[in-house]
Amino acid sequence: MTTDQIILFSLFGAVFGLLLWGRYRYDLVAFAALMVGVVLGVVPTKDAFSGFGHPATLIVALVLVVSAGLVRSGAVFLITRTMVDASRSLGAHIALMGAIGGVLSAFMNNVAALALLMPVDVQTARKAGRPAGLSLMPLSFATILGGMVTLIGTPPNIIIASIRGEALGEPFHMFDFAPVGAVTAIAGLIFVALIGWRLIPQAQTTENGSNPMENFGLYVAELTVPEGSKHIGKRLKDLDEVAEKNDVAIIGLVRGNKRRYGTQRATKLEAGDALVLEARPEALDEFRAALSLTFTDADREEKLRADGDGLSKIEVVVPVNARIVGKTAQSIGLNWRQRSVLLGISRQGKRITKQVRKTEVRAGDILLLLVPQGSESDVTEWLGGLPLAERGLKVTQDEKVWLAIGLFGGAVAAASFGLVYLPVALGLVVVGYTLTKIVPLSELYSHIEWPVVVLLGSMIPLGAALETSGGTELIANALVGITQGMPAWAVLTVLMIVTMTLSDVLNNTATTIVAAPVGIQMAQALGKSPDPFLMAVAVAASCAFLTPIGHKNNTLILGPGGYRFGDYWRMGLPLEALVVAVSIPAILVFWPL
Repeated sequence: MTTDQIILFSLFGAVFGLLLWGRYRYDLVAFAALMVGVVLGVVPTKDAFSGFGHPATLIVALVLVVSAGLVRSGAVFLITRTMVDASRSLGAHIALMGAIGGVLSAFMNNVAALALLMPVDVQTARKAGRPAGLSLMPLSFATILGGMVTLIGTPPNIIIASIRGEALGEPFHMFDFAPVGAVTAIAGLIFVALIGWRLIPQAQTTENGSNPMENFGLYVAELTVPEGSKHIGKRLKDLDEVAEKNDVAIIGLVRGNKRRYGTQRATKLEAGDALVLEARPEALDEFRAALSLTFTDADREEKLRADGDGLSKIEVVVPVNARIVGKTAQSIGLNWRQRSVLLGISRQGKRITKQVRKTEVRAGDILLLLVPQGSESDVTEWLGGLPLAERGLKVTQDEKVWLAIGLFGGAVAAASFGLVYLPVALGLVVVGYTLTKIVPLSELYSHIEWPVVVLLGSMIPLGAALETSGGTELIANALVGITQGMPAWAVLTVLMIVTMTLSDVLNNTATTIVAAPVGIQMAQALGKSPDPFLMAVAVAASCAFLTPIGHKNNTLILGPGGYRFGDYWRMGLPLEALVVAVSIPAILVFWPL
């Protein structure tokens, strides 16, 4: 290996290792690797920031804004409201939601599709009296599957199309992915609706012996003993009867900013003490009212009430890129910036050992917040979270539904027929949405997922450097050597399995940037067309079903579904096997070697 190859392989090894570790956010890891690559001379200085103007990066950013416009116009909400019914059987509900999710994610970002449908699914589960965990994982998998059908459905497809354009002179077009993607997605959706959801564990227990599905909506929260309370001087254990009656567990006490647990049952209560509780929101409120406790310290609650017409409790899911991930409510100034208070945190049945407002929030957590009435959406968006209840639409008018659909449909048609370059077509849609106020100018940039833009902008120059240095050729030759003597379909299968495995534990964008050039090199080494190899990478990079970290959609449902890390593979492993079994023949039919 050359010196440049050694440096680049070391950089990619470090990037993958840090992404797997998860201690640092993926955009920081990728950008740091790019800077090191430039300093060490393996990435030319003139190409250092070429990735930020790359068509793949622009398309991903524009698709996110377009997705927001389709949601805000009411186009998507109209579909979900008219088609979802809590009276359906679980299997029928999963089939319908999966179909809606699959179709939506083909034409809008699949993370955005899940973000829209997850509150609907949770509300339907609550109305039907069943655990949300039985339907959220199928919904997540369905939106991942649907993203494979079109160019704009998922970032791996966008990246692969761009890489093909650079390598072969022409990119894949909007519906080139549809024959293989649609066949695979339909087969996957049928499996999920008929068999897959039955494989979700329901009898597993968490570390405290409870069923994880039952922990959905169960928060660790704090209520404060106010001045003048009749309970001052009582022992903590004297409140057990009221707690049991209201379905609340008293798990500790905070005094002087220090947490005290079970051994403090005989402690006499003082003004300002905070009871550490485990309860659902409605039970928490009933317990508070029964004992005349306060949600937080009296000063904060009084200021909140003075600032608005009342108070609301909201539940917010924390995605990977939320403002609050890795931080505490106190450190980001939730109270003084947004006049809101963090009441409780739900974390897959795990016990939280710090004060709630001093606890670092993780991706997948659900937050219970006390906010001024009318500011629910603003606080949720500021945090970068997703509401767990069906959300009302802001600044929407009925006549804009068809305008939004028409602008988007026209752009897709124009790009599909080659009349307009896709990034330009999407850019025109964004301009149209802004001019017609479907997406307010003030919110335009807030809908772009900047960490993904930085990740793409950083990884694309590194991927190009790896290819230029001959690094991808080395990997391709090694895989060809391992599969020597095998038929072409077997080589495709090996490439898919390797890519799928990487995507299950790493960011699928980073996986695609490395795997797509390797696929092209493998095809050239075998004297075959690169297209079937690129299609194999596209399908495999998208289908990350084994872990909650392989795809953002899987992370989003972790808390609301009450899942554990090891729950995903039970439905995900047979689904991945089915994807390989269905997609390989489809690739060979539609993209012959």
